[in-house]
Amino acid sequence: MSRFMDVHHGMTGITADQLARAHQADLAIENEEGVHFEKAWAGPASGTVYCLSQAPSADAVRRVHERAGHPADEVHPIPLMV
Repeated sequence: MSRFMDVHHGMTGITADQLARAHQADLAIENEEGVHFEKAWAGPASGTVYCLSQAPSADAVRRVHERAGHPADEVHPIPLMV
C-alpha cells in the first residue's frame, strides 16, 4: 500500500469536534475502498485540513472523502518518509 497526504481547503473555523467527526466518517467506510486513514490535522484559521492515509490509489482516497461528504481538493502520493 502507498501513503497519501490529502488536503482540504475552505474549512475555516473548523473545531476539534468537527475534525474528529469528519475523520470518523472516513473511518466508517474506509475498508470498502481498501483505505486506512491514519491521522488528520487542521488549521482553523487557514481552513486547511490534512489527512494521512494508506491506500491502493489516490482515487480510492478521493472516493472515501467524497462519500463521507468532504471531498479532498488535493491528493499527493508520499514516496519517501522518515
